[in-house]
Amino acid sequence: MKIITFICLALLSLPVSSNEPHFVTINGHAMEYQDQGEGKVTLLLEAGGSAGLVDWDPVYNELTKQYRTIRYSRLGNGNSAQIRKNYSSEEYADEALALLEALKVEGPVVYVAHSYGAYIARVFAARYPERVAALMLIEPASEHDVDIMRAIDLEQAEKEIAQVKLDDMQNGMSNQYLDFWAKRPLPDYEQIGDIPVTVIASVKTYDDPPLLFFTDEARAMWGQLHKDWAEAFPQGRAVLTDKSYHFPQRDEPELVVAEVHRLVRQLSLSIQ
Repeated sequence: MKIITFICLALLSLPVSSNEPHFVTINGHAMEYQDQGEGKVTLLLEAGGSAGLVDWDPVYNELTKQYRTIRYSRLGNGNSAQIRKNYSSEEYADEALALLEALKVEGPVVYVAHSYGAYIARVFAARYPERVAALMLIEPASEHDVDIMRAIDLEQAEKEIAQVKLDDMQNGMSNQYLDFWAKRPLPDYEQIGDIPVTVIASVKTYDDPPLLFFTDEARAMWGQLHKDWAEAFPQGRAVLTDKSYHFPQRDEPELVVAEVHRLVRQLSLSIQ
C-alpha cells in the first residue's frame, strides 16, 4: 500500500527561481529542496546515504543552465526534518513521487542518483515507470555488493557486513545497508522498462582498503558487475572511471555533466 502523503504547501506551480533552498511539507515533515532552471527536460537529483542536496553542489549550477533541475534532501538528511525511523527504499521512492507532485512535475524525469540514492531510483523506476524517462546511476549501491565480498573471503565478509549493519543502525537510522543488504535481491533489468540507462562506476584502487569491498579484486568485480548490468539494457551504457572514488560528481564533475548531456541526447533520439 502506498504511503498516504499530506502536501501542505501551495503556490508551487512554477519552478523556484531563487538560489536558496525551499521547503515543502511531505508526510507532515519539512523537506528541503531546490528547483532551478528551465527546459523541456526535468532532472531529479537523488543524493546517497545520509547525504543532503549539497552533495550535488559541484554539478548543480551547470545542469540548471540547460534543464529544470530539482535536488532535495530526503527526510532525516540535510536541512530536512531530522526524523529517525526505519526507512525502506520503497518509502523513500514514494516520498520522491510526493515531491514531484508537490512541485507540479507532470512528465517523466531524468533521474540522476548516487550511491544508495541509486537504489532508491531503481525502486522508483520499477514502481512508477511512467514517471522516469531515463536513469543515471552514479556509483550505485547494489544488493550484490555483499556477493562480491563473500566471493573473496566468506568468513571475513560476514564479520565486516555485520559491523556495517551495526554502524548503520547507530548512525542516523537511514537504514540503507539494512534495506538492501539484508533482504532478497530486487529483480534487476526486467522490472525497469526499455529506457536509456547510464551507470558511472569507479574502479580506482585504494592504497589501504578499509573493507574487502575496496580491495583491488573487489574493485574489478564491482566494475564488471555494473558494466554487465547496464549493458543488459537495450539502451544501456557503462562508464568506468579510475580517476575518482565514490564521488565522481565531486572529483570529476565535468564527466558527470557530460554524461547527463549525452543521456538527454540519447533520450531525445529514442522518442523521435
